[in-house]
Amino acid sequence: MIRVVHHPLYVTPPPARSTYRWGKNGAIRDLLLDERERIVWHVPEAIPRLWLEAVHDPAYVDEVLSAAVPPAKERRIGFPVTRAVAERAAMVPGGTWLAARLALSFGFAANSAGGSHHALADTGAGYCVFNDLALAAVRLAEEQGMRVLIIDCDVHQGDGTAALTAGRAGIATYSIHAEKNFPTRKARSTLDVGLPDGVGDDDYCAALERTLTPLLDEVRPDIILYQGGVDPYAGDRLGRLALTDDGLARRDLLVARLAIDRRIPLASTVGGGYGDDTLAIARRHVAVILRLGDTFAKATVAAG
Repeated sequence: MIRVVHHPLYVTPPPARSTYRWGKNGAIRDLLLDERERIVWHVPEAIPRLWLEAVHDPAYVDEVLSAAVPPAKERRIGFPVTRAVAERAAMVPGGTWLAARLALSFGFAANSAGGSHHALADTGAGYCVFNDLALAAVRLAEEQGMRVLIIDCDVHQGDGTAALTAGRAGIATYSIHAEKNFPTRKARSTLDVGLPDGVGDDDYCAALERTLTPLLDEVRPDIILYQGGVDPYAGDRLGRLALTDDGLARRDLLVARLAIDRRIPLASTVGGGYGDDTLAIARRHVAVILRLGDTFAKATVAAG
């Protein structure tokens, strides 16, 4: 069985003037429902305001929660922050936090949303409002004394996550991305692997294994938070890499193997995936969750 965190607020009516495809989360939910008994569903609670303010500026938190985000910040985010969007923004980090706690108990769990790695201290950006990865990592490190590694395999650099966790004890960040893609101004992760445009399956997976393996052995994390965006796919509207579906699978299985070999639990988030065919993108996201879940489940059975 695969532990999946989901809340009805994840499926939010699209605000006006939005360029983001809001139907993706509903399609992910429906495809996972089709898996029936393979999925064990968990419902999160909204992240407490105090936790939001431990990572984001209190003034920005207030702007979001009161649905009064200034137009300039809404433009950076990519859509208006309505009350429905604000409620969703507070719920998604709660989902990543719950997925992390479940992973610590069961080896693997997935949030059916999240991966909002561009959100910064005082503003959102790139379709990200609050940074759920940073929020969960800070709670794990500061409240539970854990070593956390955020592995970001989205095609875009995890600039917000790197900036928000920089200098915080117990948290390391890894980002493998298209170097020339958004954001133009990169932050500094613990380890950044910027790839040239057009990199395909073999070169991508070789670079991932070559760079991630020593970092894992150096950091020795107690838990991995995985941003498993599917926008490195060759046909992605906002991607500049050239992975096939098989390449995405090889990527995920490589990360899973490295974690399982070191007995490190892993919690995944959805991340990016863009284009006109919402169902096709949702299928890729669901494939990430299912293959990670199945791989960890088999490892648990093999270990007895």
